[in-house]
Amino acid sequence: MKRIVNFNSFNVFTVEKETWDIEYHNHNFYELVIIENGKGFHHLNSITFPYKKGDIFFLRPSDGHEFSIKSKTKFIYIKFTEQYIWENLLSNKKNELKKVIQLLMEDHSFVCESVIKNKTDREHLLQLARILLYEFSHKNTYNKEITTDIFSGIMTIMIRNIMNASTKKWIVQNASRIERILYYINVNALDADKMKIENLAKEFMLSPNYISMYTKKQTGFSVQQHVMQQKIKTAEKLLLQSHYNISEIADKLGFNDASHFNKIFRAYKEMSPSEFKKKSVGKTVI
Repeated sequence: MKRIVNFNSFNVFTVEKETWDIEYHNHNFYELVIIENGKGFHHLNSITFPYKKGDIFFLRPSDGHEFSIKSKTKFIYIKFTEQYIWENLLSNKKNELKKVIQLLMEDHSFVCESVIKNKTDREHLLQLARILLYEFSHKNTYNKEITTDIFSGIMTIMIRNIMNASTKKWIVQNASRIERILYYINVNALDADKMKIENLAKEFMLSPNYISMYTKKQTGFSVQQHVMQQKIKTAEKLLLQSHYNISEIADKLGFNDASHFNKIFRAYKEMSPSEFKKKSVGKTVI
């Protein structure tokens, strides 16, 4: 996979393309990609999402991606490093928001669609991105302070949408223990080593027996059941939004083989993966 390297801690620019001409790649920086206009498909970590005007994608250094353009598309790129975030955003944020920003940068969830769902927020964020681009490009008096404030506003709007999304459980500073445990499982469900009960218990400074009983008592489901639920959610996305076959999906999700994956999937969804894919063609998995 090609790796694009950027030596600036913060950069904002715009590109308009009719055809995507950059091979599948990742970066050495974080990136926000805002769709100013146009439509097509975004291939992120081997999953395909449609994009349209107002969508915004948040990419971490390890994320691989490319676009397929259906109609001429204008992109606004905001590239930044972890050091820039620490020096310019986290220093003056409230503890709760600071915690969420850190989680956003560290969360390695398997896929990430456009992070903006609210219609009004989409419009506001697009306007802020245009203003940010202007201020960054023209270097007027106090432009550094203004760009920092605008970027902070963009990140805050983005976080508000993520926190309101029903598919995410974000930890705030006063989150309960069970919320922290469930968030950890949500993020790390595909990491077999982190999901070993002894390692999960160590993460929360609890005994393996206690964390198992506590999770079951608080939620009605065991740790293993929560892990499996996350795997099935990811399986649904991979079945509908990727080109992987059943065996490849089974391998990616840590099942013994395709037969084992079929058996577990049927137990949760009352149909086989193939039946689910056939029945759900044209629908979107949230």
